[in-house]
This record gives sequence, C-alpha cells and structure tokens, in this order.
Amino acid sequence: MPPKRQIIRDHTAESNLVARRTFVSIILVSIMMLVIIFNLYQLQVRQYEDYQTRSNGNRIKVLPVAPNRGLIFDRNGEILAENKPVFSLEITPDETGDLDSTIEKLSALMSLSENEISEFRRDMKRQRRFKPLSIRQQLSHDDVALFAAKQHQFPGVSIEARLSRYYPFKDALTHMLGYVARINKRDLGKLESSEQLANYAATHDIGKQGVEKFHEQILHGQVGYQQVEVNNQGRIIRILSFEPPIPGQDIVLNIDINLQKKAQEVMAGRRGSVVITDPNDGGVLALYSSPSYDPNLFVHGISQKEYSKLLASKNSPLLNRATQGRYPPASTIKPHLALLGLEDGVIDETTEIIDRGTYRLKNVNHVWRDWKKWGHGKVDVTKSIEVSCDIFYYDLAYKLGIDRISDGMKAFGFGEKTGIDLLEESGANMPSRGWKRARFNEPWYIGDTIPVGIGQSYWNATPLQIAQSVNFLINKGQKHTPRIIQGYLVEGAIDKIPIEMQEPIPVVDERNWDLVLDALYGTVNRDHGTAHTAFRGTDYISAGKTGTAQLFSVAQDAEYDEENVSARLKDNAMYVGYAPFSNPEISLAVVIENAGGGSSNAAPAARIVLDYYFSEIKPRDIAQEIKMQESAIASLAAETEGG
Repeated sequence: MPPKRQIIRDHTAESNLVARRTFVSIILVSIMMLVIIFNLYQLQVRQYEDYQTRSNGNRIKVLPVAPNRGLIFDRNGEILAENKPVFSLEITPDETGDLDSTIEKLSALMSLSENEISEFRRDMKRQRRFKPLSIRQQLSHDDVALFAAKQHQFPGVSIEARLSRYYPFKDALTHMLGYVARINKRDLGKLESSEQLANYAATHDIGKQGVEKFHEQILHGQVGYQQVEVNNQGRIIRILSFEPPIPGQDIVLNIDINLQKKAQEVMAGRRGSVVITDPNDGGVLALYSSPSYDPNLFVHGISQKEYSKLLASKNSPLLNRATQGRYPPASTIKPHLALLGLEDGVIDETTEIIDRGTYRLKNVNHVWRDWKKWGHGKVDVTKSIEVSCDIFYYDLAYKLGIDRISDGMKAFGFGEKTGIDLLEESGANMPSRGWKRARFNEPWYIGDTIPVGIGQSYWNATPLQIAQSVNFLINKGQKHTPRIIQGYLVEGAIDKIPIEMQEPIPVVDERNWDLVLDALYGTVNRDHGTAHTAFRGTDYISAGKTGTAQLFSVAQDAEYDEENVSARLKDNAMYVGYAPFSNPEISLAVVIENAGGGSSNAAPAARIVLDYYFSEIKPRDIAQEIKMQESAIASLAAETEGG
C-alpha cells in the first residue's frame, strides 16, 4: 500500500484569498448601501413632494362646493324663488367597483324605476365617471333611513343633502320667472365655450328660461372648495381646509305678486296675456301668459310623459304669449297712425270723413267694411279713435302709404324686440315692401296697405310691444326700455339698476300728442267711446283703446257671423290703457284669444285689474285725485280747442 501523500497548505495564499474576497464583499456591500442611501435620498429628499402628492392624492381630495343660488323677490319683498333642502341618492361610478351590480342591488332596495335608471345611464354618458351623479332626487325620510342602514353594502353610493330651487307661486310666474333644471350636454358646451365650466363643478342646475336664465351669472354665484382626508373606502374622515363659495346675488323685481295673481285670475280658463307696466320708468309690474304650467316640474327632471303632454297641448302652455305671441294689433294702433298722419300733414284736427260703413278705391274691385255695419256718419280725428272708426283709418293708410307707415311704426317699437330682460322674445313683424318681396317674392299692392290702417294684413305684434307703444304715447315720445329686474338686494337695501332710455320719437307739434291723448281719454270717458261701458262708475279716471283682431276672412259681399265661426277663428279681444289720466302710474295691455270684441271682453278684464290696483295696491285720497285729474282734463281741453 503506497504511503499517503502529505499536502502542504499555503496559509499565506489562503489568507490573501480571504482578504481579497472580503474586500470585494465589502465593496459590493458598500456599493449596495450607497445605492440604497441614494435611493432613499431620491425618495425622501429629491422626490419627496412628488410622492407626497401621490400619497395625498390617495387620502386627500379637493371637492368643489356649490354656491347657494340667489333668491328672487318681488317689489314688496315677497319671495318668488327660494332654495329648499332636498336629499338625493348619488352614485360615483368609479368608486362602485361593479356599477351594474350596484344599480341592481339599489333597485331591489329602493324600488328604482326603469325611467330613473335609464336617465341615470343617459346622464352618465355626458359626465366623467369620477363625479357623483344623482339617480333619485327628493328622497323621503323613509328612503333616507332605509339606505342609511344598508350604506356599508354600497361603496360609491351616498345620500347628499343640497338646496334645490322652489317656486312657491307655481304657475303664476312661470313665463316671466322661468325655472332652473339639470345641466345637460348643450349647457356644458356653452359653459365650456364661455370658460364658465369650472364655476359649475359642483352645480347640478342652471337657469333654463325667463329671469332665471337671463340673470344666470348674477344668480349662480362662485364655486368654493374644501380639502378633505378620506379613508380607503373614500369616506371623508376630516376637513383639512375650506374655501367658502360666494353665494349668488339676491335680486328684486319690479313685479308685484298680488298684481300678477290678479292678472292670472282674470285670465283663468282663457288663452292670452296681460302685461302691466309703470310708464314712468318701464318697470314691468306684471307679465302673465295663459295657460301656464308649474315650473317645479322641471327642477327635478320632468318625466317624458308629462313633457310630451305639455308639448302636445293645443293651448301651447310652453309659449310665453306676452313676449312671443304674435297678434294683429288691430285698432289699438289707431292713435299711433293718427299721430303719424297729423305729423305728416296728411290730416289735421279738423279733417272729417263721412263713414257709411264701406270703403272703396277707384279701379279696385274690393270693398272694405267698418266694424259698424251702417257706419259712424261724420267723423273727425278725435272721434275716429273714440268710436274706433275703421273707414277713417282705411283712408288714412291709403294717404300715408306703406313706406311711411312702416317707418313711423318702427319708431314706436313695432317689428323690433323691446329689449326686456328676457331671452324669450319675438320682434314680431312690421310689414314693408322689402319684407313682402323677401318673404313672398311679390310686390306690395295698394290692397295690402288698406287693412294695415286697422292693424291687420301682415302686421303682427306682441302684447309687450303693444303695451310699450302706449307708454311712448303717454310719455310723448320718451322711451324707456322695459325691465323686470329692479335691482340687487345689498344688506337689506335695493341697489337699483339705472333706467335705460332709448332714442325718443320726434314729433314737431306738441299739440298732436295732446289731441291723441284726449281721444284716448274720450274712448273711456265719453258716452260714444268704445270702452265707456266697461269703465262706467270707476273712482279713478283712466284712458285707453279697444281692439278687435279679426282672424277669419269672409267673402267680399258676406258678413262676419261670429256664431258660425270656429272657436279658434273667432276674433281676438284687446285693450290697452293707463291710469290715472292726469299723472299715469300704471299702464296695461290685455289680449284674449278668440274671445270676441275688445270692448266687451278685454276692456272689462282690464277694469278688474285697474280696480284692484287702485283699491288694494295703491291706497290714496280719491277725492283729491279726481279733483286734480278734472283740472288736468279741463286744461287739456282748453289747449286742444286753442290749437
């Protein structure tokens, strides 16, 4: 057996190897430590703010806070639009996990309707998924209690309390006041284009009609923000900071709600409108369109069934007849034409015609009739207005011609928007040669001009235009822009908006104004006046003009038979007037569709409104006032006779 080989170990080499390995290990460990330290430096020092922001993003949220919408008051401090607390069930889609399952479970718990679910899904397409969206509004106390007990089962679902618009007078103010409703896709587009979208971050509603829409920026206010800390389920733990929203401005209107309700009362069951203004500054005291509807239906989302019913109604309740209704102004414009004829020298105060009930032109095979079958006999300018003689104004229209009539009546505001603070307004139509050529590609014929003399033919106007035109007569050409808003409520006082004036109507001879105004007085106060019967026995002295707009044309030799005409084709009744005569403080225009004669229908309705104003709204010393008015009438008569 060979002897074992003895291994000689090199301790020096081994020691050197261990030393080298140890050194390398130390170097590697040191490098790793440096890397760790460098990363810690990067994380804790250089990138601290970035990661702090990310961390805060998980636990801290910045939530927009909706401002309270400004309140709306009438001229006497009666609240017309207020904010009431309501509870709504809201879902934040991104926080639910499984949205479809959440909606299914909610439906089982809360008995959600198919309409509520479909509207939620439709609205969700227009809104970002991280924003809460209401699936049911106006929860009852039972609904709130039921969900509160099960809320832990519904991540991303919450009950939110907020203020919602409420209109205590319901359908009495709808067409003037308007309403707010949920912001839709079109609204979002407009807000984005006007760079207002950020200010509506927490707002559900926006003004859709009337004052609510016209003064939206004033009423809405400025959004606020709160920084909150949330847990891993998204629930708020505490509020870190709060920037309060700036509430919308409270506004005061010229409207008198009691006068508005009286206008609603006289129009009950009728189609038409009542416009009441203060002729001294253009303030709108009442503006009612009938029929109306409850604006509260729209605030929380009107159902398709209810909306379709409003759209399909033959009475058109959605139409604001006061500013959008287009009616032949009929005889209410005879004073304006008389003034135009006097100014142009076509007629003077001594001009007379013999009215035998018909009017003919040479070489024209047509007969125009007076409303009074046998005519009015001898008629001058004053009497032509008082008895509303059609023949006088057929002849006057012929002498003036359409060009002068069109230009003259545009100065009274016909064919133009009044500038009232409502977006829902029509300029209606003041016909002219150019208009007919553009509309029908036809020339203007003399036969078109004759009925313009009694406010018929292609001429139409809104009740507001008619009311304004009478104010221009009262003020002898001075023109105020009509205003619904009176001013802003600041610390209990009204900061009034300045009165806006328009270019006045130029009239050379002051006596022409007096002549026309005297005729308006005679229409109401002289025995032959068309409104005399309606206003007999009042304890105030007023003036005005009746009108009857014929909607049904008869054959040339036939007579108008009201009893055999369809209800929708019967005459529109009209009345315009003001009081007191000596110092006017209220003027009005009443239009009642298909009611018949203005003297027997619209004038009595106007009487009810004026009686109410002077007995309930404007208490006064009647004896002293009548004495003053009689003195003014005597003075006016003396001036007229002297001219």
